[in-house]
Amino acid sequence: MNSDKTRPIIEHVHELRKRVIRVMGAIVVFSFSIFIFSIKEVNIDNRNITIPYPDIYNNIASKLITKLQEIVLPEYVEVILTTPGQALSAQIYISLLFGTIVSMPLILWEIIGFIKPGLYETERKLLRNLLVPALVLFSIGALFSLFVMVPLTLDFLYKYGLSLQAETFITINDFVSFITFFLLAFGIAFQLPIIMWLITKLGVVKHSFWKENWRYTLLILVVLGAMITPDASGITMWLITIPMMSLYILGYIITRNIKLKDTTNK
Repeated sequence: MNSDKTRPIIEHVHELRKRVIRVMGAIVVFSFSIFIFSIKEVNIDNRNITIPYPDIYNNIASKLITKLQEIVLPEYVEVILTTPGQALSAQIYISLLFGTIVSMPLILWEIIGFIKPGLYETERKLLRNLLVPALVLFSIGALFSLFVMVPLTLDFLYKYGLSLQAETFITINDFVSFITFFLLAFGIAFQLPIIMWLITKLGVVKHSFWKENWRYTLLILVVLGAMITPDASGITMWLITIPMMSLYILGYIITRNIKLKDTTNK
């Protein structure tokens, strides 16, 4: 273990403060840029080059919101404003969200840099082995929700409005919040195989635990699905529960390989 662990607590606090300031600075810079600037193509020497330029109305945030509408909203659903400030707050929200996403490499770098001196070599190795798969699974979960689950859920729910011959609308803030919620929910849910692998690898449970308790797991996932879904119909609950149960099965397969490797090594 590194000798830095013996440093006075005040030094760790100062170091944490510096790292937090760098992270917050990066988020502010990227978020501000997304909110203040737009982009356009200009022709220079017969080459199209994309350049940023100041435009607080048709900014990058507004373009992102428009693109998200094209991806997830059914054609018969319109985004509306019910108060004057909703468009502004939605753009600020999107700017902060994507500013944080763009800053994620620095955020992870600072987190690892802060905790690394206090870890044993085996713990550092475990951290390295988990970091990339966790990022990949989070990205897959977020993309899966954006291109599959959110469009499917919105289309399913809004068709009930069509059956009543009602016009279908969604406010801009509800739209942004809905998408953000699903992105985070599925990004976190897709960490399930890693959590199962880690618990099994550390010896907290045996790999057979996951097979023996799959019924209880299904019940828990159904409850969680009901808690994190935004509607009361119960349908979107299953749209979340089924992929999560599939991830559980994947996690079981991975933990089973841990046992096979350990048996081979013996």
